[in-house]
Amino acid sequence: MWAADKVRIVDIANELGVSTATVSNVIHGKTKKISGQTVKRVQEKLEERGYIPNMAATLLAQNSSRIIGVVINDHEKYEGRVLTDPFISSSVNYLADEIERNDYFMMVKKTTDLMTAVKFASMWNMVGMVILGFCDHEYQELRSCIHIPFVVYDGYFENRGRICNIQLDDWDGGHQVGEYLRGLGHRRVLCISDNQECMDQQRYEGLCSGLGFEADFMEIPMLKEGRDRYYQEHFAQLRGYSAIFAVSDYYAVDLIHFLQSAGVKIPDDISVVGFDDSVLCEQVVPSLTSVRQGYQARAQMAVRLLKQMREQPDYTGDFTIPVKLVERGSSRRLCH
Repeated sequence: MWAADKVRIVDIANELGVSTATVSNVIHGKTKKISGQTVKRVQEKLEERGYIPNMAATLLAQNSSRIIGVVINDHEKYEGRVLTDPFISSSVNYLADEIERNDYFMMVKKTTDLMTAVKFASMWNMVGMVILGFCDHEYQELRSCIHIPFVVYDGYFENRGRICNIQLDDWDGGHQVGEYLRGLGHRRVLCISDNQECMDQQRYEGLCSGLGFEADFMEIPMLKEGRDRYYQEHFAQLRGYSAIFAVSDYYAVDLIHFLQSAGVKIPDDISVVGFDDSVLCEQVVPSLTSVRQGYQARAQMAVRLLKQMREQPDYTGDFTIPVKLVERGSSRRLCH
């Protein structure tokens, strides 16, 4: 077995009878002018000989590292499990697919301080960043500190230039839920969220518009333990509603589990609707009615916008992804 630090590019080239340039190009992904058979032979030999390049040094030396950073808000509400949150995990999954499809690499950083993205970007010579979960932070301050383009998911801020912000049509999503519940005959409707700001407020306002009247709003604790106590203390109040709209699938499924443990039948006693149409929707019984957002469409738009901003540094814009209600078993028509 050869030691990795003893293997040189010239050794690989000599063994295969190819040039050192060919081996180097395969290592760095520059294979357009190299036959598939040669690429395969070089890759197999590199693996066999245990060749491991110093990727950090290589990337920093290049004009373009082809790395796109994904910066995620590690908010306390995730309780240290932000990457397992259905919305975050689905978003990262589709971003990974799209980034790889466009021959880039993805690096993920979770943080509570958006400005750490400055060091993150410069350390790896990144070509761009996608930022998730910071809502109303000072993106213009970040813009003034870094030169690379970045795209924001769900930012609520005054865009003064050189930032692309991709939002969902949160108001319409809530509106679709309201119209749907009204059509099923529900008049005692509650909306639950851990805040009444940004997209959650938009979803609530849309719900009220679709219903044609003002639904009640309940601000629930962010942390699981506190939420369970809160639901127990407000159980009688919850039972007074025929339908509850949770602003995320996570909160919807969490509520269903609590209600079912308390003997409440879903949807016979209470209909429950979520938002995101994440994988959780099919993993709960009954399956969850939810507002579908286009994870793939947003990932495709994010990478496309980063490319455009690379070509046009002053390019900016606010973009909206449409949403669609998906009916499942957690909601039903009221019988009068």
